[in-house]
Amino acid sequence: MPPPPAAQQAPSLTKDDPLVLVVDDDGGMREAVVDLLRSVGVESRAFGSTAELLAAAVPDRPGCLILDVRLPGLGGLEFQTRLESLGIALPIVFMTGFADVPMSVRAMKAGAMDFLIKPFRDQDMLDAVEAAIARDRARRRERTAAMTVEAQAATLTPREREVMAAVVKGRLNKQIAGDLGISEVTVKLHRGKVMRKMQVRSVADLVRKAEMLPPEE
Repeated sequence: MPPPPAAQQAPSLTKDDPLVLVVDDDGGMREAVVDLLRSVGVESRAFGSTAELLAAAVPDRPGCLILDVRLPGLGGLEFQTRLESLGIALPIVFMTGFADVPMSVRAMKAGAMDFLIKPFRDQDMLDAVEAAIARDRARRRERTAAMTVEAQAATLTPREREVMAAVVKGRLNKQIAGDLGISEVTVKLHRGKVMRKMQVRSVADLVRKAEMLPPEE
């Protein structure tokens, strides 16, 4: 028996589909924002406080956080600081019913995407969310690329790392040989292995990848 029409039309969500988290203690506002996002095909989940959000099991998907400034318990600006301390870089779109310039400046300096005053235009919210999701996707791509480069660098031997560091600094093979006390032929062999393991074809590409690695301790 074929599934009912509703099941046939239901979208198949993946880990790459955006998810927007909405936090506001005003139930009407939460519902309005969720309905607005649904109207453009964006999935969202709503919470009445930051404590509810922290207690929820939220999937790791690109997206953003729409956050009211004044909330019971931990307020919006305090929650922004908490997320930063936890290393969570989810873009935030703030909303508030109180026009407070110092508050908005503080939020934006701390990395907020936007600061909307209620009642806001639907399009202003949609534009802010679109920009926030785009930023989060870009951040995730950069993180994935960095993890790939770190995995490649982990395959290098200590000597190959030394050679790579010298190549990145612009040292010639003859200079590297003198610095490390090895033959120029050996430098060329190590250099070739570095290029293969790091999966690059030019020194420029190698420099770009080296810049993505964390500093050596």
